[in-house]
Amino acid sequence: MNLKLIKENVNKVVELCEYLDIKIAAVTKLICGNPQIVEVLVESGIEMLSDARIENIKKYKHINIPKMMIRLPMRSQVDQVVEFCNVSLVSDLEMMRLLSESALKRHTIHDVIVMIDMGDLREGIFYEDNIHTTINRARDLSGIRIIGIGTNLSCYGGVMPTQEVLENLVALKETLNNNYGLDMKIVSGGNSGTLSLLMNEGKLPKGINQLRLGASLFMGIGLNDEPIEGLNHNAFRLVCEVIEVKKKPSVPVGKIGLDAFGNKPVFEDKGDIVRCICGIGKQDVSPSNLIPIDKDIVILGGSSDHLILDVTQSKTDYQIGDDMVFELTYGGCLSLMTSDYVQKRLLYAE
Repeated sequence: MNLKLIKENVNKVVELCEYLDIKIAAVTKLICGNPQIVEVLVESGIEMLSDARIENIKKYKHINIPKMMIRLPMRSQVDQVVEFCNVSLVSDLEMMRLLSESALKRHTIHDVIVMIDMGDLREGIFYEDNIHTTINRARDLSGIRIIGIGTNLSCYGGVMPTQEVLENLVALKETLNNNYGLDMKIVSGGNSGTLSLLMNEGKLPKGINQLRLGASLFMGIGLNDEPIEGLNHNAFRLVCEVIEVKKKPSVPVGKIGLDAFGNKPVFEDKGDIVRCICGIGKQDVSPSNLIPIDKDIVILGGSSDHLILDVTQSKTDYQIGDDMVFELTYGGCLSLMTSDYVQKRLLYAE
C-alpha cells in the first residue's frame, strides 16, 4: 500500500471538489479502517470519514472529524452507530425512530441523510408517495435532524450516474424543503462513479454537494472501474510467494468431477506446460481479480489456498521462494484487505 500515491490522489480530488463546493466523505471500507491510512486522508484535507462497517469506524474513533455510516444501520447496532457516527444514511421510518430514541438517551441529535432509490434498486425509497410520507413523519422525530437526501448508483444494478438522474435528485431536495419546511443542505450524489461524470465529462449538476469516495482516492478508478485520468492506479499491489514450479500436463489425468467449490472445470489441452503455484488462494481473493505484472503469465485458476499459473512463456525463470507481483481490481483489493492471511505493508515512497 503506497501512501505516497494515495496522498497524491487525495490531494488532487480534494482540490477539485473544493473548487466546486463539493464535500468529500472518504469511504474507508477498502482499507478496512486502517488508522495509518486514515491519518493520511485527514492530513490531505478530508473532512469527513465514512464506512459501511461500524467495526472499521471504531478503529479510528480517536480521529476527531465527523463520521458517517454509509450502509443502512442494523437494528442490532443502532446504539453503536449513534455513539461512533455523526451521520447515517437511512431509508426507513422505523430505523429513524430507533436512531432518534438512541440519540435522545445520549442527550444528542443524530443527523440523517435520507436515501432515494433513483433506479439502481439497492437501498433507498423508490416511490414518490413513500418519499413524501416518510419525510413528513420523520421531521417530527426530535432525536434526529434530516440534513439531506442522497442516492447510490452503479453498485448493484449498474445504473449509471447521468446528469438527468442527478438533476432530478437536486430538484427533489428543493421540493421536500419547500413542502415540509425543512432546511436540508446536502445532496449526496453517489460514489466514485459520479466523480467520473465530473472529471471526464464536466457534467455534474450544480447542487450535488457531497460525494462518498473510496475507489477513486485509493485506486484512481471510477465508473465501470475505469481509470480516472490524472490519478494513480497502482497504489495497491499483491506480492505472492512461489511455492512450486513443475512441468506437468495442461489437462488433469482421470475422470473429472467437481472442484472444491462445486464447479466442473474445463481445460484447454496445450500439452505439457510449466505450472507455477503461489501461496494464496480463493479464500483470500478470486483469481479473476488478479492482473499479473508479468504479461507472459496466464492465470489458470486456484483452490482455497493455491493460485495456479502457466509460466511457460515467461522470460523469468521462476523458482521456489521468488516473489510474483499482481495489480488488482477493486474487488480483488477489497478481498485481500479483508483477509487476515495477507500481510499488509505500508510504503512511504515508490
